[in-house]
Amino acid sequence: MSKIPSNLRYTKAHEWARLEDDGTVVVGITDHAVNTLGDITLVTLPTVGTRLTADQEFGTIDSVKAVSELYAPIDGEVIAVNTELDASPEDVNTDCYGDGWMLRIRPTDSAAIERLLTAAQYEAHLKEE
Repeated sequence: MSKIPSNLRYTKAHEWARLEDDGTVVVGITDHAVNTLGDITLVTLPTVGTRLTADQEFGTIDSVKAVSELYAPIDGEVIAVNTELDASPEDVNTDCYGDGWMLRIRPTDSAAIERLLTAAQYEAHLKEE
């Protein structure tokens, strides 16, 4: 069974979002997505300053099985990217909720994260898939 931390919000496309104390949102992909993809070989992310639109593609993730799109969970501006993933994309495999984070976003709407799935809703979504 996939790990689904209760302190995060989720998308149906298998991204997670964590609201930080400073109002920014950290984004990555879920344990379920990692298990589906297999060994991650490359993560392609946008540059700092890029404006994101919820549910629109912001990058790609390559694995031994496939190339998959990454989707923004909320509208906002990219204020940081995890450049460590350039040299160590496997961090997504080993710690998708920690060292394998991908983006930090300054949200356009601070309440947008509340519209994402809770851990319980995401777990129910996985059972339906």
